[in-house]
Amino acid sequence: MKAMILAAGRGERMRPLTDHTPKPLIPVAGRPLIEHHLQRLKAAGITDIVINLGWLGDRLREHLGDGRTLGLSIAWSVEGWPALETGGGIFHALPLLGPAPFLLINGDVWSDYPLERLVARAASLPENDLAHLLLVPNPPHNTRGDFGLAGDDAGGRLITACAEAHTFSGLSVLRPELFTDCTPGAFPLAPLLRDAAIRGRVSAELYRGSWIDVGTPERLATLEAQFTQEVR
Repeated sequence: MKAMILAAGRGERMRPLTDHTPKPLIPVAGRPLIEHHLQRLKAAGITDIVINLGWLGDRLREHLGDGRTLGLSIAWSVEGWPALETGGGIFHALPLLGPAPFLLINGDVWSDYPLERLVARAASLPENDLAHLLLVPNPPHNTRGDFGLAGDDAGGRLITACAEAHTFSGLSVLRPELFTDCTPGAFPLAPLLRDAAIRGRVSAELYRGSWIDVGTPERLATLEAQFTQEVR
């Protein structure tokens, strides 16, 4: 099984930190954020990783290389700049990901969700399902949420219209067939997920543990403080 980390974005809200440093290399608890993802993926049994490159991509590639020093195998999906957005970036990387369901992690989020559970979801993804999404309670910066869940926290079906919406965490399992009708270029992922959900082809679960979208210096500081507290 493979995983993809989305790491091509500019990180506008993190400026000036990202003017000269790609966002995935911004340190958290003494090491780049992306290395926390890589470490947790390895612990979950996934060592084949695809990472897309956009803003300051050469620096990210130089830092991680082919992944061997971390006990991983990293393949690079080069997009250049401007990058291809979430959907376009994944579509561009499909030749590196292969035909099986794969894990997807947004490079600018962090959660203590056990990735072993997501690996198990990928291994048992029903043939008709195109995706499985991890949802979280809405944070202050996304109070309206993104998707609904028909079922309990442990699992159900993703729905697009409901009284209570939750936030897409940026962690998911995707089947390559989700992109069957796509063409090369820049496009977002969310419309594909909504369309598949309307057709009843997406499962989901709600996780109430720790999750942070590390999209601003303030949220980065919150995550840093959380790591510091855990060490104590």
